[in-house]
Amino acid sequence: MAHLVLTIVGDDRSGLVQTLADTVATHGGNWERSEMAELAGAFAGIALVSVPDDRVDALRAALDGLGGLLRITTHESSARADAATRHVTFTVLGNDRPGIVRDVTGTLAARGLSIDSLTSRTLDAPMAGGTLFEAILAVRVPPGVETATITEDLERLAGEIQVDLAVTDV
Repeated sequence: MAHLVLTIVGDDRSGLVQTLADTVATHGGNWERSEMAELAGAFAGIALVSVPDDRVDALRAALDGLGGLLRITTHESSARADAATRHVTFTVLGNDRPGIVRDVTGTLAARGLSIDSLTSRTLDAPMAGGTLFEAILAVRVPPGVETATITEDLERLAGEIQVDLAVTDV
């Protein structure tokens, strides 16, 4: 079986996921994992599907045929997660300002960490007024990198950019 990572974007409307799921199933594919959301009137998502090797080209052609409805990019992946890999999840919360994601991800990249998921949002500050920024990140920690070192780096950054940080070693 081939594993395809699909990135999906289109104007939000009813039935988009159903159309995509029908297309995958029609080609003998299995929907394994996905993250999808409506953002500012656009539907955006990423999905992992498996499909028989001899049906990959037909599925890609069918997905390209959805161009009037969705823009879909496919990426064939053979990578599998290393069972020995450790994971760390952390939350960043503070006053919204440009550069928070850049600063946090720069710190992670400097230690060779790979981001498994990043969810972010802005929300109204309940007492002070203004806008808060919140990000929840799950990262893979390579062998030889200590969680304490990552935590120290992130805590130092949190102090510099004035955000709260909560780290969970998973």
